[in-house]
Amino acid sequence: MDHSDFKGSDFGEFVWGAATAAYQIEGGFDADGKGPSIWDDFAHRGKIRHKQTGNVACDHYHRMPQDVALMKQMGLKAYRFSISWPRVLPTGSLDGGINRPGLDFYDRLVDELLEAGIEPFATLYHWDLPLALSQKGGWLNRDIADEFAGYARLMTDSLGDRVKRWIILNEPFVFLLLGYGIGYFPPQKRGPSKFARASHYAMLAQGKAARAMAASRNDLEIGTTVSTLAGEAASQAPRHLRALARHDAFFNRLYVDPIVGRGYPTDDLPFLRRIEKYIHPDDMDLVQYPFDFLGINHYSRKTVRSAWWMPYLKFWEHKPLKDVELTSMGWEVHPAGIYEILKKFGDYPEIPALYITENGAAYTDKISSDGSIHDERRLRYIREYLQQCLRAKNEGVNLKGYFVWSLLDNLEWKEGYDKTFGVVHVDFESQKRTVKDSGLWYSEFIGS
Repeated sequence: MDHSDFKGSDFGEFVWGAATAAYQIEGGFDADGKGPSIWDDFAHRGKIRHKQTGNVACDHYHRMPQDVALMKQMGLKAYRFSISWPRVLPTGSLDGGINRPGLDFYDRLVDELLEAGIEPFATLYHWDLPLALSQKGGWLNRDIADEFAGYARLMTDSLGDRVKRWIILNEPFVFLLLGYGIGYFPPQKRGPSKFARASHYAMLAQGKAARAMAASRNDLEIGTTVSTLAGEAASQAPRHLRALARHDAFFNRLYVDPIVGRGYPTDDLPFLRRIEKYIHPDDMDLVQYPFDFLGINHYSRKTVRSAWWMPYLKFWEHKPLKDVELTSMGWEVHPAGIYEILKKFGDYPEIPALYITENGAAYTDKISSDGSIHDERRLRYIREYLQQCLRAKNEGVNLKGYFVWSLLDNLEWKEGYDKTFGVVHVDFESQKRTVKDSGLWYSEFIGS
């Protein structure tokens, strides 16, 4: 396959991998003592498209060795997976007891990866909050910070001898806004005050978890991952430029600025001053933490204009233009956006290194008569976004790795199984895996 676009390029010491999330692929929703998560509950109440569930998903819980063998066959150098909090702590709390079979699963996964020459990157929280903790308030309950820190310490005590790179939270903006702001995701709470409160407690939990992990071992690289969205002002009119600054504060800086000591971006987003009533003395010192790296998840761009009628935000996102390519999620394909985001956070002196921890595209795939999957648009998407990553790296951004989203077709949260991001196709009836052309290209690219 053609890699001529990168001929002569040098990424140097660079991590090439793929990413997944526990609820989206594992299945085994109640296997071996696992407790329910908010997503189990949400799905079982028929809230996912077509009333689908993650009960089986990709059945990775039972097929893990074969999936690791597939990763090795593809030449992946790293694998970013998430740990299901309720699989190892069914109630979410150490006081409720450790589920040893669940912990053993991740122990075996790490050993399989290392045996295959694949570096594990573990994410502690990819949205599957234990239902028992949610029933006590979830991210609206300040006590969750200590529960999460206990869980973090357990995992580094258990796996830290072999897993050296850790991601604490995945995309707090998404699980907090959709779960506690507008109620689209579980636990379906709504309101700006709930969003503000949950945001602060999540940042507090993250800071406490990082300290617990560092106390467990001093040889870990600890980071966290944020969602990002490139933006462009509708015009150079001052009101639209101010709207773009608010958009950037909301979608990109809200969960980065506090951890580097800059505080919540209340100057751009005054409604965030609601957070202040939940901040205790010394909280912001705990929120701030010298992370070893920041993970960047990036997919798309929005055009932004001033909107006096929008409560709290005062900006509005245009619908994508008719002449731009959209993925099946309705997201604009704009490769330069990843370059812009990398340059933005690459300029933060407080952030020593960056990883692209998710990047990819959902398209409708068709299986050809010979069983192959020619997903040319996904292949082109990955190639063009990688070109922009190289551009940023060549300009001095300390980008240390790239993880394609996703390794496998999986349950795309509330969208169910209709939206497929994988570079490997999964037949959810037979559980057969087929590497798509995009996966073959990526495999050969890594090898080259």
